[in-house]
Amino acid sequence: MQIDKLEDFSPGHEFFCDLVIVGAGPVGLTIASELAGSGLNVLVLESGLTEETEVHNRLLDVESVGAPNPAGQLKRRTFHGEAMKYWSAEGQGYGLRCRALGGSTVAWAGKSATFDDIDFERRTWVENSGWPLKPADLTPFLDRAAKLLNLGPNVYDDGLFKLLRVRPPEPELRDTVFRSFFWQFARSRSNPIDVMRFGSEIPDQRADNVKILLNATVTHIHTTSDGSRFTGLEVSTLAGQRFEVKARRCVLAAGAIDNPRLLLASRRVRPKGVGNDLDVVGRFLMDHPSARLGVFSKEDGEQIARLFGFYGVRAHGRSHMYARGLSLTDGFQREAKLLNAAVYFLELRAPDDPWDALKRLLTGQSARPLSDLGVALKSPALLIKGLGLKFVSSERLPRRLRELVIGLVIQIAPDLAVHEFQDRGLPHKIVGLAVDAISEQPPRRESRITLSDRVDALGVPLARVDWRLENQELETLFRVASALRTEFAAVGLPLPQLEPWLEQHDTASAPIIDMGHTSGSTRMSQSPESGVVDMDCKVHGVDGLYIAGSSVFPTSGHANSTLMALGLTVRLADHLKNL
Repeated sequence: MQIDKLEDFSPGHEFFCDLVIVGAGPVGLTIASELAGSGLNVLVLESGLTEETEVHNRLLDVESVGAPNPAGQLKRRTFHGEAMKYWSAEGQGYGLRCRALGGSTVAWAGKSATFDDIDFERRTWVENSGWPLKPADLTPFLDRAAKLLNLGPNVYDDGLFKLLRVRPPEPELRDTVFRSFFWQFARSRSNPIDVMRFGSEIPDQRADNVKILLNATVTHIHTTSDGSRFTGLEVSTLAGQRFEVKARRCVLAAGAIDNPRLLLASRRVRPKGVGNDLDVVGRFLMDHPSARLGVFSKEDGEQIARLFGFYGVRAHGRSHMYARGLSLTDGFQREAKLLNAAVYFLELRAPDDPWDALKRLLTGQSARPLSDLGVALKSPALLIKGLGLKFVSSERLPRRLRELVIGLVIQIAPDLAVHEFQDRGLPHKIVGLAVDAISEQPPRRESRITLSDRVDALGVPLARVDWRLENQELETLFRVASALRTEFAAVGLPLPQLEPWLEQHDTASAPIIDMGHTSGSTRMSQSPESGVVDMDCKVHGVDGLYIAGSSVFPTSGHANSTLMALGLTVRLADHLKNL
């Protein structure tokens, strides 16, 4: 794929193509990859550069007026701040996004899973629930998406044990409340201990019909005078140079915040924005509320980690990693009128972890450099081990040899492999085990994105985010914590020490955060009264304009959204080919 910068073209230059894609994250690049060699002239517009920059990331600022509470805001700073280079809690009071080639995969953890069948159902206790598609409609596309993500088989329940030809570890929990749920990790094809980074892997494909423009921010969507057909885009460099793109069709793949923002901000023909005559664009905003439920001591945590560890699966000529957690059974959800939710387990690092101290020193973020230096030097064995593991993953070893070594480790010691994978080869000092929960959200009309009175550097109004966190999600998290202790006690497993907000049933102080899994703001529906796009992801009433990504989800499930989003994206790419 040819990559250029918008500023390298002469002022007044016009771009012409069959299909223009807005956004070069995993969704936009997947469409481009699927259309490689199709004969269509495809242009991909990416607002950022090949790497993140602070000034481009400022275009992601939002005005946040909804959840979380002060405790949640404090947790967001530490939880999201550690994963992102230029993310700030002040600029992104909601959401977790990157402006660069590869989009969210610049900073994601690679966790992937599909939705459960119940997530597609119309559930009487979940308002506005139900998909116009059935799970079987997406199965072949999800399998193709898994291959794009370098994943193994799409098996995320106890069927994985049958695939492995092993019995579930004992003691087994009763099957009335919880069932096994697995996540797997999208591995890089070029670096065996890193996650899949779309920006460094997809553009390397040979695709003479696909061009990528960097530093190309869309500022307006053009339509015919009656608003019924897409005609083109206004695009700008960060310095304010304006260009026009004319195309037969367009796919908005800018994420669940910027997709509705662009539609709403394009008001030159329709005062309410493109595709928004019925005031639905931006509504039904969802995320995955997440909270820590409790912690286990180091000794108890080791026992729990043996039950809920990692598994290596050999498929497609590669080794794939799966992590075991728990999710609520369909029956328990129906009986208790709960949302779909899951729990997973995380190692707790010591405050005097040597690699964290060394990282602070090397990045100039240490508030107490002498103290951090002392911490690092107290654990030379861990530092030496980490340096050895970094060597295994370095370019000094031939790629095939690195892949062979990592593949063998995944098969023989998957827990060790995942530790190296998640921490990029850096061993850490562990003092316990935490249990976290993640819940779906009902798609509510008043949870929404509108436009702020503030504008960004290019004059486009910021997204005003009113993310609603209400009692049904909180009650689900409470019930998950209670049920976990009950079910663990029933089979003789150690119990976690619950977090104070759970012990006191104090929702006001609950440190619940959004996970950056934004969805639903341009949802799929059979009628324009209840959504923005139809079953082919075309905007209702606007020919030639399509939307891809998690913003079209009618409901959110509890699973990380990338695999599902790419399944819908592959399906859309096939539709565009047929056109």
